Amino acid sequence: MTQETSDVTIKKEGNLPAEMNFIQDAGAGLETIDKDDLALPFLKLLQSGSDETKKKHANYVEGAEAGMFYNTVTKRLYDGEKGIEIIPCFYKLTFPEWAPFERREGRPISPDRGPEILAKTKKNAQGKDCLDNGNEIIKTANHFVIINGEKPEKALMAMKSTQLKVSRGWNSLMQDQFETDPKTNKALPAPMFSRIYNLSSVENSGSFTWHGYRVSLARKVDNASLYQMAKEFHSSLKQSNAAATTTEESNY
Repeated sequence: MTQETSDVTIKKEGNLPAEMNFIQDAGAGLETIDKDDLALPFLKLLQSGSDETKKKHANYVEGAEAGMFYNTVTKRLYDGEKGIEIIPCFYKLTFPEWAPFERREGRPISPDRGPEILAKTKKNAQGKDCLDNGNEIIKTANHFVIINGEKPEKALMAMKSTQLKVSRGWNSLMQDQFETDPKTNKALPAPMFSRIYNLSSVENSGSFTWHGYRVSLARKVDNASLYQMAKEFHSSLKQSNAAATTTEESNY
């Protein structure tokens, strides 16, 4: 093969000129970007009142319907009835302070006031925990997960209000998973990120209709690279204490 033929082959296979070597320059320019500069996707459970479902709203997403899951960064929609597979990697309970609903601007005033703030609140007519300034403390269960699929995605799920019961049930299910140590034959708590769960949405009704979460155990993680990804995600969140800040607020 001549040098000329070799050059042509390189261009054809890489679909780029030979002097444009993306592999050789891998990661260049990204050195100063760390985890604090990245947006962690929020896995949002759409409701009938969600902006993404309103065709005339600026945030409308084509095909979005109540009961679907929506990745706020990748903009991907997931069928809530069919469900998706997720791997839990970290859990954190927070107590963010929100302005009253009519003055809310999509972001909490404080991401976490800590559980001790509840002692300074009083229940309003709707049963919400309110401070003297009128702001609300919304107890939030934050589940950091990996969405399993052809290209696994990291995401944050925030469960509040009526969905705290679902969160507690999921936590109990995770604590009920064990592995037997072959050396001692003792049952040891399985790593949170060693199990895959099915996540789907379910319609609830009362004085109004809304969609909630449904979580069930699927199986053990059986892919080494997926397990390593989940383990590393867990480690990074544990090290940073998962400074969760959700810009999504739900009344359900």
